[in-house]
Amino acid sequence: MTKLTSVLRKMIDGIGKKTTKKGGEIMQRRGRSHIVPLQSQSFLPTSTTSFEDDEESSRWANLPPELLIDIIQRIETSDSSWPARRDVVACASVCRSWREITKEVVRTPEQCGSLTFPISLKQPGPREAPIQCFIKRERANSTYRLYLGLSPALSGDISKLLLVAKKVRRATSTDFAISLVAEDFSQTSNAFVGKLRSNFLGTKFSVQDKQPPHDHVTQPRSQLHGKEYFKQASSRASAQNYSVASISYELNVLRTRGPRRMHCTMHSIPLSAIQEGGSAPTPTEFRSSLDEQSYPSKAKRPVNGSCSTSSSDPLAESIHAKGDPLVLKNKSPRWHEQLQCWCLNFKGRVTVASVKNFQLVAAAEPYQNVLASEREKVILQFGKIGKDIFTMDYRYPLSAFQAFAICLSSFDTKPACE
Repeated sequence: MTKLTSVLRKMIDGIGKKTTKKGGEIMQRRGRSHIVPLQSQSFLPTSTTSFEDDEESSRWANLPPELLIDIIQRIETSDSSWPARRDVVACASVCRSWREITKEVVRTPEQCGSLTFPISLKQPGPREAPIQCFIKRERANSTYRLYLGLSPALSGDISKLLLVAKKVRRATSTDFAISLVAEDFSQTSNAFVGKLRSNFLGTKFSVQDKQPPHDHVTQPRSQLHGKEYFKQASSRASAQNYSVASISYELNVLRTRGPRRMHCTMHSIPLSAIQEGGSAPTPTEFRSSLDEQSYPSKAKRPVNGSCSTSSSDPLAESIHAKGDPLVLKNKSPRWHEQLQCWCLNFKGRVTVASVKNFQLVAAAEPYQNVLASEREKVILQFGKIGKDIFTMDYRYPLSAFQAFAICLSSFDTKPACE
């Protein structure tokens, strides 16, 4: 087994250096510093057909399933953090059979506390210890990069790039387009994952996900005919975003001293997720916006980019049908007499005082059957540690995408709330 694992690792290294011809140019495959975007419904990049066929018929594709499962389980267990975890991604790149087994072996962030594939960014974080990340703000091009790691000083060049956001100011609102790569923020791109949109005052925000809700009602293609089919397909192509959360900041009319006060309504997460025995929606793969197998019914349609937080939102109605949605509020700080400032215990993760710093906890009442320990647990914390450097730690039931979007709302200008 040791010899076989050694050979396997050499093969994985070889996959990272393989080259394929595409359009007359040579494209080199190598380990990336970020989680790769999707090129299809699969959670991995699609290689050329000839490469896939060659590998499928190779000796690696013909390994006994029991042996292959044991090998991938060993690699998945030993490589629990980046950059070593890219070996797990490489295993899924060998061929189709390896890919399917790797998908079965790799656990969700809630179960193992690790991020592996792009879909991990849409899945809830671990219940116990939070996933620690940091955000770098680039003022010159209004870009925000989310990395996996403690801080730039501690992680260095091995920091894992997870998501990138681009701030775009408009006449009546501000948009933060969120992508898997820094070069492409187009909503029609496979790398685009969602966006955050604010109102004119920067007091209300809507988190919009390109991925349809986990419990999205679909309509079989067989029920669509002729013009109706093409009309609905065209509609989906131009409106692919689904409202999954609303963020509101309280107005500070009296200009009193203190941190900002915010509330986050997670339309895609029911309150039952934090109740005893509850679970949060966990998508297992990215669904195409033009899925040939199913289309949204009229009862559930994507939003058109508005920042409305009304109860007419289809996803909000779906959650209310099951129960109340999860609402988060910022944890109240205490006034420190000696320092003459508002303080929160960030456990060493925040070192610079800023109005942007916050901790979010569940806004649940005792009658809602939520344990006191769950009500006091910090689900998301965000704070400054240096010039244009901020930490972001999140845990269940939030995903990395949802946590990043909430933190981005803190960067928008809010003169009426301070």
